[in-house]
Amino acid sequence: MTIFADDAVRERLEAAAFRRLVQHLRQRSDVQNIDLMGWSGFCRNCLGDWLHEEAEAMGLALSKDEGRTHVYGMSQAAWKERYQQPATQAQLDLMAESLAKNEAVR
Repeated sequence: MTIFADDAVRERLEAAAFRRLVQHLRQRSDVQNIDLMGWSGFCRNCLGDWLHEEAEAMGLALSKDEGRTHVYGMSQAAWKERYQQPATQAQLDLMAESLAKNEAVR
């Protein structure tokens, strides 16, 4: 059963939701990638990498750096310089635990 009228509607809605997620992450620069990784198993880098992988699967040229720049709204290096804080051991441990759970998602 599908809740969408058709695949075109589904794709438009999913694309709109993705754009809102990217905008939200750009506005919430206080949220560290390590925290996103620890709690959800993905971060801004993952979204950019997924864009790259999907473009590649469609035969389109989009590098990982270009995908990440789209998500960050600037280069990853610029974002890290402006917003990234040093990770604590607790954050690193939570991220490692969360990443282990990602194996079941693939």
